[in-house]
Amino acid sequence: MATTRSSDVGPSTRPVAVPDDVDDPSITKAAGQVVLPAHLRWSGRSNYDLSDRRDRISAYEQVLTEGTDDDVRYFIDVDLLCDLWDEMVLSPHVRAAWDSWLRRTGRLT
Repeated sequence: MATTRSSDVGPSTRPVAVPDDVDDPSITKAAGQVVLPAHLRWSGRSNYDLSDRRDRISAYEQVLTEGTDDDVRYFIDVDLLCDLWDEMVLSPHVRAAWDSWLRRTGRLT
């Protein structure tokens, strides 16, 4: 039995989907009532109202943590993400990946 944690496995080693074109205005974004697919939300509540701030925070946290590039492109509106950024609870590696992209693209200063 292992007695220490490995830095080679675990949530912090998973790649974070940060597609460069997530803010492309031609990409249709989810709005209103949505149901997150099972690969994003495999237990508990999966329906969210993206017009409700608390629901949007919960859904965005889940998508940024578990989503693929396509999930992020569809569910995440970058302008709304920036508005929620300081309120969101994200793993350090997810926050770092997105913070880097948001700053590089001039969305956060």
